[in-house]
Amino acid sequence: VQLQAFGGGLVQVGDSLRLSCAASGRTVSNYDMAWFRQAPGKEREFVAAISWSGGDTSYEDSLKVRFTISRDNAKNTVYLQMYSLKLEDTAVYYCAAKRFPIGSRRYLGVDDYDYWGQGTEFTVSS
Repeated sequence: VQLQAFGGGLVQVGDSLRLSCAASGRTVSNYDMAWFRQAPGKEREFVAAISWSGGDTSYEDSLKVRFTISRDNAKNTVYLQMYSLKLEDTAVYYCAAKRFPIGSRRYLGVDDYDYWGQGTEFTVSS
């Protein structure tokens, strides 16, 4: 599975932005998917995850009001819609895929995921 994230760039405080992650190589319709981010000088952190069906989502608590994860299995693509962007949202955003998810278990850690995209970076400026 290859994951390609795109949609980054330069935005301003308060803007909205949607990131996309397109999978290729095989379908990810039965994979859980997630977004992580890594700000300069910091560790990679969990942002949001979505179950293979799209029926269950998880968010980092401080982000769930402003961020929405979704997926379109017909397009083999996962999205991250972000609103009211803040300076601290500046980071490289990575999408990740987990094969063989188990039931309703939630996967929130970096080590839970099997495939990673190269990341897309955006900067929030004032």
